[in-house]
Amino acid sequence: MGNSYTIVVDSTVDIPADLANELEIIVIPYIFMLDGKEYYNHLDYRDLPVKDFYDALRNGMTATTTQVTAHRYMEVWEPFLKDGKDILYMCLSSGLSRSYDQSMMAAREAMEAFPGRKVITVDTRSASLGQGALAYYAAKARDKGKTLEENALYIKELIPRLHHWIAPDDLNHLRRGGRVSATSAFVGNMLNIKPIITISADGKMLPVSKVRGAGKVIEHILGRMVEFEMSLANQAIFIAHSDSHEAAKRLADAINAKFGITEFITGEIGPVIGAHTGPGTVAAVFLGNERAQVANI
Repeated sequence: MGNSYTIVVDSTVDIPADLANELEIIVIPYIFMLDGKEYYNHLDYRDLPVKDFYDALRNGMTATTTQVTAHRYMEVWEPFLKDGKDILYMCLSSGLSRSYDQSMMAAREAMEAFPGRKVITVDTRSASLGQGALAYYAAKARDKGKTLEENALYIKELIPRLHHWIAPDDLNHLRRGGRVSATSAFVGNMLNIKPIITISADGKMLPVSKVRGAGKVIEHILGRMVEFEMSLANQAIFIAHSDSHEAAKRLADAINAKFGITEFITGEIGPVIGAHTGPGTVAAVFLGNERAQVANI
């Protein structure tokens, strides 16, 4: 498309593979381990179908993840830098992974190796389709002519206004990650209690509420959209889910009924994020007022 820079993201963006291709976004797959075997988290799930991954979790298997290394970033960026392209890299939240630190090391190395080229790395302080939403907006802005620097600034201005409201279905996965106690997980699952999690202003996952039943999950998310004054009535709403297509559709239908929004981008939560949230999770991502600081939520 004649652009002077390339947008690169992690596979934790969780946007559909065909959308990433359409937007000409380069995706670095994270690596995850399942039952002792290593897989790449490609957006098209070529290594392991995403349903098989969640079925494995349901059957008691445990998944672990690793960060992207500086060496891996250089491997991906180098062909573009050699071709005279600059890089806009948008990383999974530094509050959830140390990959951002690795990307900063790689950026310094890249600019030393390729004088005159620029690599700008952005800590999205977002995850899954929140990170994917920012990649989407960045690609649209690039295609409208924003320069590398203008686009990086534009995305940094959007980040504080980007909301994630996430409802995991099974508390056991949060227990393994240390988010809830074993007792709370057992009692919560018995009583059909669903935690509501957000990503705070500093980019960390933060449990903020509990509701009982799937209907209350939707009601809570709609309430948060009102509370944070969801802006741009014609914006796309991003719906993420982990092998929970029906729940995602119910949420989209409810948002449509309440706000009249018709544009939705739906993506499955991939294994890297799904290893921590588990199957059955559903989430909505939207632009609104600035995210609250942790102490004020």
